Amino acid sequence: MEVAVLISPSAGRGRARAAGDGVLADLRRAGLEPRVLDATTPADAERQAATAVAGGVAALVAVGGDGTVHTALQAVAGTGTPLAVVPAGTGNDLALALGIPADAGAAARAAATDLAAGRSQPVDLGRAAGRWWSTVLCCGFDSLVSDRANRLRWPRGRRRYDVAILAELARLRPREVRLVLDGEARTVPATLVAVGNTFSYGGAMRICPDADPRDGCFDVTVVGPMNRRELVRNRSRLTAGTHVDLPAVTVRRARHVELASEGITAYADGERVAPLPVSAECVAGALRVAGAGS
Repeated sequence: MEVAVLISPSAGRGRARAAGDGVLADLRRAGLEPRVLDATTPADAERQAATAVAGGVAALVAVGGDGTVHTALQAVAGTGTPLAVVPAGTGNDLALALGIPADAGAAARAAATDLAAGRSQPVDLGRAAGRWWSTVLCCGFDSLVSDRANRLRWPRGRRRYDVAILAELARLRPREVRLVLDGEARTVPATLVAVGNTFSYGGAMRICPDADPRDGCFDVTVVGPMNRRELVRNRSRLTAGTHVDLPAVTVRRARHVELASEGITAYADGERVAPLPVSAECVAGALRVAGAGS
């Protein structure tokens, strides 16, 4: 069986590229025939992956982080062609949610075993502004940080986000967000809103701690007004998932979510989706995954 392999050259500061040869060897040992997609940009990767899937490859293997997975989703979602995730990025939240081994070699072997046996599992995906996404769609403070970090040219790497966080903390204020959850509309003041298909984003920050990517529904976490001191003080609770016990936080469930607010952009899987307003739909079983835990 021929499988297409998408290896991010930059994911995990080179971890994905370093893991590539081992992943290819594991696939071959399982009797699979890997074909590496030689894309150099996300847009090119999407085109090549879509062409490979349309051409009948048995699976698409994504070696990298959630950004690499996001690129791969655009090719495989809704097609029945399985996706195998080999986590090797800075953020590997889909792999964490699906019980995929954190070690790239172990993940590759688990995926190869499933693919050789013809096994895969259905997983829900989100769909918003014409894009498929797998983990969390967010808007508010976190998306403003991403916007600012993307505009910065210095410093490089993760320190860009540290600078962006400090800058956005200095101008922190709640935003009026219009939420429509399965047809029920309300307007709320919010520091951030997270629509979770899985429980975490941003490298295991458990923003929607009970979200399950197999239940056909989103968990929608709304963090209400917080000042700078409260947000910084509760950052560890946001990471651990215990923030849902705070009076300022509410969690709802919905299959269809509409978000509207001035000057806010939605991000999903850490990637820019679109400026608000945005509608997001949970599409049950839109993805088949090989190598996931039970």
